[in-house]
Amino acid sequence: LFAAEMSPAKIGSTAKGSTLVDAKGMTLYTFAKDAKGKSNCNGKCAANWPALKADADAKPGHGYTVVKRGDGSMQWAYKGKPLYTSIKDTKPGDTTGDGLLNGAWHVAQP
Repeated sequence: LFAAEMSPAKIGSTAKGSTLVDAKGMTLYTFAKDAKGKSNCNGKCAANWPALKADADAKPGHGYTVVKRGDGSMQWAYKGKPLYTSIKDTKPGDTTGDGLLNGAWHVAQP
């Protein structure tokens, strides 16, 4: 239980099955065009797909790591894949971003 509280994401249930969600229960996504441990979603992309921000003193663990974004901010990644939310999701459990951009966006699954 303590370790789960330390994780930057939780496991939620969506129409896509077990999915990683943020503290508010919003679905998290991965971007196929990211390199391992590096975000390639910046500028307009980042406006539509906000990064799951990490504090400067964030502690990696349990499959989660921290990556430095192009703007110098820090972002959580799971198994090397940076995590994002979608501005099109309006409530916990929404998965409107899955499959967008010719299938480049996917719900993040544990």
